[in-house]
Amino acid sequence: MYHAEVDDLYLIPTAEVPVTNIYRDVILDEKDLPIKNCAYTQCFRREAGSYGKEVRGLNRLHEFSKIEIVRIDTPEHSRESHKEMLAHVEGLLQKLELPYRILRLCGGDQSFTSAICYDFEVYSEAQKRWLEVSSVSNFDTYQANRLKCRYRRADTKKTELCHTLNGSALALPRIVAALLENNQTENGIRIPAALQPYTGFAVID
Repeated sequence: MYHAEVDDLYLIPTAEVPVTNIYRDVILDEKDLPIKNCAYTQCFRREAGSYGKEVRGLNRLHEFSKIEIVRIDTPEHSRESHKEMLAHVEGLLQKLELPYRILRLCGGDQSFTSAICYDFEVYSEAQKRWLEVSSVSNFDTYQANRLKCRYRRADTKKTELCHTLNGSALALPRIVAALLENNQTENGIRIPAALQPYTGFAVID
């Protein structure tokens, strides 16, 4: 973590941190769940590394931009929410026309906070390997217990812990690299159709 010592503040590693803390020590109504959040922030990580001069500034960065999707849900519906979030990220990769794969992480590879986690990876032709661009997790009650994030059941009026879920809607530096690598043609770099309304052109000469 990055600690700003003068102000005794920390730079966030991902938008998941401030967004989930919106629901610290609150009691939500069951009818309002699931709550869906989306945040675009700068993210800061200490574990940056170049992995060689050819990929410096692509694989791991101390600072990068990322869109995060966060949900607060009931235990009964959180599995369905997880599937919806996975479908959302997969839809983005399909629209970008990138070669990708989805991995369900085993217990030893996922963080101790996650109950279940899937990674999305795109293929890097230049590096000849797969690069993680998104991770979508269901944390069950782990975060909610620390947050004291609860909901009141409509039938019994009793309060129970919520389930929290989060996922990264694609790591932008790696996505840009994958787009440049996987769309090279004799006439230049082809822009996927989904991005052409934003770029205003179809090919990078």
